[in-house]
Amino acid sequence: MSVGIPGFDWEIGSTGNLGLLVEAVAAWREGIPLDELEERFEFVELDEFIGALERGEPTSSQWAELLSSDFNRRQWNLLRRLRADEVLRDMFPTISHGAVRLCVDAMDGRSRQVLVDEVNGELYEVMRVGVPGASWVEVPAGDLIAYLRAALNEE
Repeated sequence: MSVGIPGFDWEIGSTGNLGLLVEAVAAWREGIPLDELEERFEFVELDEFIGALERGEPTSSQWAELLSSDFNRRQWNLLRRLRADEVLRDMFPTISHGAVRLCVDAMDGRSRQVLVDEVNGELYEVMRVGVPGASWVEVPAGDLIAYLRAALNEE
């Protein structure tokens, strides 16, 4: 069984009992609160992000997760820089192939997005995702925040 937002899916448990799985999916689709779903169906294993999603707080939870994961250590400086900006911290972050992806709407995988990769402390590469003909653009460190704000604001 898995849940997700467009572009992001993750497993929340599994069972070999097809009937039990069907019951769990039906309960979930009927809107049972996730903590009740987990209590009622023992095979369901929810993590903190699922709770944040249900509370309507997936973005802040995702920032915290990325900034605390040793796996993402290489991106920590960039993540901290992006999160420090009052506009960019409201964007949903993920990491894709080593680049930080910021998405305007966490619930819509087709919403405006950018990929940001740190070349070095003074230069970044940025790409607008989903824009025809988009390619990597080099952006100096001093212009990065303004460039990202503009790119994420364009229709």
